[in-house]
Amino acid sequence: MQSDPKRVAMISVHTSPLDQPGTGDAGGMNVYVAETAKELARRGVEVDIFTRRTSGGSPIDVELAPGVRVRHVLAGPYEGLSKEDLPGQLCAFTAGIMDAGLSVPEDHYDIVHSHYWLSGQVGWLAADRWRVALVHTMHTMARVKNLHVADGDRPEPPGREIGEAQVVEAADRLVANTRTEARELIEMYAALPSKVSVVPPGVDLRMFTPGDRRVARRSLGLSEESDLLLFVGRIQPLKAPELLLEVAHELIRRDPGRRRTLTIAILGGPSGTGLAHPHELEELAVRFGIADLVRFVPPVARTVLADWYRAADLVIVPSRSESFGLVALEAQACGTPVVAARVGGLPTAVGDSGVLVDDRATSGWADAVAGLLADPARRAALGAKAIRHAGRFGWGPTTDRLLTVYRRAIAERQAPPVDLGVRLAGVPTAVTP
Repeated sequence: MQSDPKRVAMISVHTSPLDQPGTGDAGGMNVYVAETAKELARRGVEVDIFTRRTSGGSPIDVELAPGVRVRHVLAGPYEGLSKEDLPGQLCAFTAGIMDAGLSVPEDHYDIVHSHYWLSGQVGWLAADRWRVALVHTMHTMARVKNLHVADGDRPEPPGREIGEAQVVEAADRLVANTRTEARELIEMYAALPSKVSVVPPGVDLRMFTPGDRRVARRSLGLSEESDLLLFVGRIQPLKAPELLLEVAHELIRRDPGRRRTLTIAILGGPSGTGLAHPHELEELAVRFGIADLVRFVPPVARTVLADWYRAADLVIVPSRSESFGLVALEAQACGTPVVAARVGGLPTAVGDSGVLVDDRATSGWADAVAGLLADPARRAALGAKAIRHAGRFGWGPTTDRLLTVYRRAIAERQAPPVDLGVRLAGVPTAVTP
């Protein structure tokens, strides 16, 4: 019988689960790490999360929740380093983890779970040093992102592609968010199908719940009568928030009367290559003549974020690439329909409870949005379906599936070596239960 791990070392080099999602590089991965760690702790598994120290005032260790400790590792200067600078600090980060490991017995951790390729490079060495299995989650992949680069945006560098391929080969198990991501790992990175497990992310079903739209709007100081279109996410070309402004401009061009009823909200902060032009969206709104209709909102606490979802008529997710799309799932858990790009994991996150748009033409997006705004009954039906769909994706089931992956990785690590034979083609027919 396979046993559960007692202690897990999670590694998240470039962003901390303590960071506010929507700021800097913090996003869905932060939520994933924090929520799965807390769920593991509820099951009696102790979790240490290793992340880079970015402030001299940060305590070395912070308790995120009972049984979950965030451990800050000194690697490079506290400030001034972008994610692209961090490969040069991986040796220092690894040394910091090794130092932390000296304070505990050699068999203290039962497994290492790394998140994002930078962490995979560190996790590879840590798992080898501690003689335990390495489970790795990519979250995003360079070769996938480079298929969808926005005009004028920078592609991911070759060094990242090489680093990701090394982690794929080194990991004992790879966790994919969706079958699509599993297929990409196999076809684009030559991952062994037998190493890949599909574990969909979850949503906090206690935080993101349906509520009264009018009450939510009053709490946010919004008109109770307007048509509110909402974007939530980091402001960068990959997330394509400018498409929402283009849609609003097109809707008003078609029907100038919409100017009296339309409100656009863009909630998030500049990130990644978006930092090079932090006011580009504001300038675009001015050029379109819709600046008076657009509210730019900095990242907010999750309780407030839930009210924004409840307040919106539609949530727009126009990403060029998305490994899953937690924003879509959070919005749907609040009963708000989603209009999203048919890319990556969004078809899984949205299911049949929203509208998926196949291309990036503004006219098609405007058609989808206008059709839903004109049909309150359809929006209500989709909202009800969205609640049921999101209800299948709690963090509890996600963590149960992760534990299955951990058990298998531990058992395989402890088993005598076997001949893996010829690699199988295609995605495994069975996913982690």
